[in-house]
Amino acid sequence: MSAAELRSGTFRDRTEAGRELAAKLGAYGNDPTGLILALPRGGVPVGYEISLALNLPLDVFITRKLGAPENPEYAIGAVAETGSIHLNQQALRVMGGFSTASPYFTEMVQVQREEIKRRQGLYRHGRPLPDLKDRTVLLVDDGVATGATFLASIEALRNLQVRRLIAALPVGPSETLGEIGKHVDGLIVLATPDPFYAVGNHYMDFRQVADDEVLRYLEQAATAHARRPVSRVNPLDL
Repeated sequence: MSAAELRSGTFRDRTEAGRELAAKLGAYGNDPTGLILALPRGGVPVGYEISLALNLPLDVFITRKLGAPENPEYAIGAVAETGSIHLNQQALRVMGGFSTASPYFTEMVQVQREEIKRRQGLYRHGRPLPDLKDRTVLLVDDGVATGATFLASIEALRNLQVRRLIAALPVGPSETLGEIGKHVDGLIVLATPDPFYAVGNHYMDFRQVADDEVLRYLEQAATAHARRPVSRVNPLDL
């Protein structure tokens, strides 16, 4: 990737973005308490590359966007798999009279909780979310725009008493990233293009990731991690 591409936030694909992030996250490699949680679907290919490079297990953390009535792509909040709901207060202020007590919002939350349940069964084959207490968690996605989904995930993970929470993102707007940075123990970002339009605009290949691809990434990461020994010493304690 050229310097010009990096400054503009352009990546060939999620694989390249993951490898670039992994190069910045070397301090967390082989941490026996470490775990990569990727937001599906787009964050999983990114997290997979980090998992291989750092020899850390990969799992998913499932959070679903709550879209505005007239523009479903515009996040007014998000619901996490733990049940917690994060509201994008700025978006709600812009929308004026919108009420989270409305039938639309109630139905939307229910629909997304059903989708979370479906993905839990599909991606984890019935396994619960791993015990995250006192673990170092690298939370990964392919990028952020409003950040509602990512912030909802952070809020939920904090409630699960993780030891350290590191946000790893290829691209996002500086304002959103500044807000994310307030709520994590570390923030690794590759590019903050200005102007920022949408995450997909900063990838040459941003095709949709299918469920079967998510499963393949998770299975391959589990196989690779099982074959490699993990240090018993936490590198951050050295």
